[in-house]
Amino acid sequence: MSGQTPPLFQEKQRFQLKRQLVLVAIPPAGMTLLLIWQVILGHPWGRHPLSNANLIGWTIFLWLIYLRLVTVRLVTEVRPEGLAVGMRGLWRARRIPLAEIQSAQTVTYDPVRDYGGYGIRTTRRGTGYIAGGNRGVRLEMAKGGTVLIGSQHPEDLALAIQRLKSTTRSA
Repeated sequence: MSGQTPPLFQEKQRFQLKRQLVLVAIPPAGMTLLLIWQVILGHPWGRHPLSNANLIGWTIFLWLIYLRLVTVRLVTEVRPEGLAVGMRGLWRARRIPLAEIQSAQTVTYDPVRDYGGYGIRTTRRGTGYIAGGNRGVRLEMAKGGTVLIGSQHPEDLALAIQRLKSTTRSA
């Protein structure tokens, strides 16, 4: 949304998936070990080893990708112009005008069973923006379909949306 008006609600959530962070760290950690083995200890790896420069480059590249992935945040903002939700640092925010939102209600859900995991997920239940936890706000859209936004403060998010919708109706 525009940076001119302050948000009525803003939430930034980190992904709480420690096991996945460890799994994602395996490729750069493995390349680091290979780098130590070949560049520092002087033992070429394999029949056609990578050059030392390529090995260093790939190791740096994998660590940069890892650092980018671990800094991604689910950001939700409610402003007078509407709602914006997205994975900051990885994906552009989805902007939802208030006119498209029919209702907003707090819900409890199972991220894996209901949406197939965390992140931006599209299933037969609708689209889910989930960083962690099992609570959020389900938006019923005027044109059909649902959008689930995971939140650590779902009551505040739903209230901000409902208040904004009521002020735009009365205006």
